[in-house]
Amino acid sequence: MTTFDPGPQTASGLRPPGWLTAVLIEGRPAERDRLFGFHELSTFEPGCVSVARRFVDQTLGSWGAERAVFDAQLITSELVTNAMRHGGGAIDLRLLMDRTELACVVSDHSTAPPVTGGADVFAEYGRGLRLVGALCRAWGWLTPGGARKLVWAVLPL
Repeated sequence: MTTFDPGPQTASGLRPPGWLTAVLIEGRPAERDRLFGFHELSTFEPGCVSVARRFVDQTLGSWGAERAVFDAQLITSELVTNAMRHGGGAIDLRLLMDRTELACVVSDHSTAPPVTGGADVFAEYGRGLRLVGALCRAWGWLTPGGARKLVWAVLPL
């Protein structure tokens, strides 16, 4: 059974777009869907981020969505880093695409909601999710059951 966190679902107050909900919750197939599991890597090593960025580059290149690569890599870097630092390690990265949008979804080993850092411009950390929010249409998280969560971000194509 899937549960939604009782707090706000995204920086913009939205739930995932209908097509993404259908894929993540209902198990419907996506137009394009590719999964990368971090199980072969230590999910606490910074190398996971560069591997994830390469996966985004290769996948979007094969889908003909090269225009979205830079933003998708940046968003993925932030989501994977947050999973490593605050989520007990990244489980997997999933890229999904429909006709007009791309979704980056990172799962981790925690059910705690992601926390957007404060506005302290001198802080060393804490701006990653603000960056994600600035680059995408919407972002949020789901707790699909068990000891894990899915953090997703949707970008226009």
